[in-house]
Amino acid sequence: MARELEREIDELKSQIDDIKKVLTVKLLEIQLGGRQPSVQSVQAPRDAAQTQSVQDTLDRMEEASRANGETGRVVSYLGVFDNSQQRYRWVQDKISTDELFQLVEDRTAEKVLSCVGRNERLSILLALLKEPMTVAALVEKCGYNTTGQVYHHLKPLIAADLVIEDKKAPKGTYIVQPQRVQGVVMLLAGVHGLVVHF
Repeated sequence: MARELEREIDELKSQIDDIKKVLTVKLLEIQLGGRQPSVQSVQAPRDAAQTQSVQDTLDRMEEASRANGETGRVVSYLGVFDNSQQRYRWVQDKISTDELFQLVEDRTAEKVLSCVGRNERLSILLALLKEPMTVAALVEKCGYNTTGQVYHHLKPLIAADLVIEDKKAPKGTYIVQPQRVQGVVMLLAGVHGLVVHF
């Protein structure tokens, strides 16, 4: 009798593991807007505690969303980025989707995207994400012919507070505003999510 119970418990554990895998795939499908996730993106949590932690986070986000009458909450994200000067780390899980939608309605998203929406400006941002540079270095690194071309694209990035002059470096050296590094990296992650086919 005891052996049958042990076998049944083992079978139940196996079934629970299978259910966890299916739920992981389904959660990813929801996050991807119904698209099937690739095999690489389906990484089942390592253990029951990690699975429970993910589930607890999702439950808290759903409860907070319902309690505040929101359409939803952004899935938690975290990141780390190292460049030649510093390590940046971030964790975010409290953004309401309604806040995000408001960025479109009040035209903030349009302003930001039009500021960075040219390859020339994205190239400057990428170069400055990797390391501080002078305008002369940006001319060489980004393939411009004159410093005037760099200044033409640098000015809107400075006006949008995405790029600043590095006070710790020689005069005329620029960096991505430290408080904006996360946003720039996550903007690229968002683009990745829009164009990668799962």
